[in-house]
Amino acid sequence: MNLSNVPKTGNMKKTLLLAAACGFYSFSLTAQTPCEGNLSGDYPCNEISLMSELFFTQVGGEENGNDIWGWTGPTGREYALYGMANGTSFIEITDPVNPIYIGILETHTFNSLWRDIKVYEDHAFIVSEAADHGMQVFDLMQLESAVDFPIIFEETAHYAGFGYAHNIAMNEESGYAYAIGTGTFNGGLHILDVSDPVNPVIAGAFAEDGYTHDAQIIMYNGPDADYQGKEIAAAFNEDNVAIIDVDDKSDCTLISSVSYNDYGYTHQGWFTEDQRYLLVDDELDEAYFGHNTRTYIYDCLDLDAPVYMGYFESALPVADHNQYVKGTLMFQSNYLGGLRVLDLVNVGAGELSEVAYFDTDPQSNGSGFNGSWSNYPYFESGNIIVSTFSKMFVVRPSDAILAMNIEQPEMISSFSLFPNPAENELTIRFDNLAPGTKETISIINIEGKVVQNIQSSALPFGSITLDVSGLSKGLYLVRFNESGISQRFIKG
Repeated sequence: MNLSNVPKTGNMKKTLLLAAACGFYSFSLTAQTPCEGNLSGDYPCNEISLMSELFFTQVGGEENGNDIWGWTGPTGREYALYGMANGTSFIEITDPVNPIYIGILETHTFNSLWRDIKVYEDHAFIVSEAADHGMQVFDLMQLESAVDFPIIFEETAHYAGFGYAHNIAMNEESGYAYAIGTGTFNGGLHILDVSDPVNPVIAGAFAEDGYTHDAQIIMYNGPDADYQGKEIAAAFNEDNVAIIDVDDKSDCTLISSVSYNDYGYTHQGWFTEDQRYLLVDDELDEAYFGHNTRTYIYDCLDLDAPVYMGYFESALPVADHNQYVKGTLMFQSNYLGGLRVLDLVNVGAGELSEVAYFDTDPQSNGSGFNGSWSNYPYFESGNIIVSTFSKMFVVRPSDAILAMNIEQPEMISSFSLFPNPAENELTIRFDNLAPGTKETISIINIEGKVVQNIQSSALPFGSITLDVSGLSKGLYLVRFNESGISQRFIKG
């Protein structure tokens, strides 16, 4: 038995177990590697510990790894779906220290650097930039009953309505998949009804804004009343972000298109859970303009006119790639910077902060294309899978970080001001207040300058009265930063 390709993680003892009875490989680690002194084994870290790592060659891979997604079976077992040049590898990570390689679904045609995977109704939908690849459909329930590992699986179904595709987005609420970057519809949205997963049917398209590189599709329940209840796409189109009404698949319409200065390659993004703010990454701006990693922030209170709020800049010049929001945290795969975790609690004020990281590629912090391609932070266990060009990692945030990762509380949806005009005191009465709601209230003058900040760890129920005697006469804006709502008042 050749152990030369077993990955090394710090000084942990590793053994390769061959279970002769069922013929599968389990890569066994005696324990996780805690993040201590900003190292987890050989990997720089902060508040994230290494559980296990696998080279792509250990899970059936050839040439390179790429995208990753996750699936939890009906039994609660957790699986990584790791994209590689030659196919998709399935790895059980229920025991994150002892991942089990179940098998591989090989590429439909040729190897490719790019492969992308999403899940709906216990089926994986897989696309690639390989010629004539189309979309593979794979019934993930096969993983729950699989024996005699590793298995070379066969696709369950196939869609040939396009050849290559760069990416696929999935709206699990509506049952529609969106193939993007295909040779159809100018590379825009190629929309598929996958409500019957093994019989995908084309339902519509959007070609007006040209090539789309990545997208998030949501059932909109955000603050813009004009679009509530509709299916909305945020499309990242190289030089702009397009917000598209895709509710009527036969007549998709562009709502708005926005950009920012000094774009390099508008690559990917994600809404906050309240659908108020859109966070955007640019894959090439670091290399083109020489600055550190930037996350661009848009206020989407009005989907017809998103407002650019600025950007968060990290401490490193690495390129950003894929990012996902869970609760009040954002999980970014930033190539040579690895997995970076940002706190979104002050996003309404245009502020983000890095609270944790795990550097998958300690040798470099440049803007090149290596290191972490993507991640999947949505497992109930709290474990996160991270893909790189050469490895798949299972990592775990500290209890402190997991405690931060909560669903956003019910925010204040409206408020009233009185008296208005005000003299020395201004009373704010608000509604829909969840117990212990935290807010920062700002008073902003007509020049856009914050002239008063009211920090409150827990707002009192119903109303709060502010001393505004020190303000000059004039027009002001009262803003609830976390809820993202504002109203005007006059100081008499």
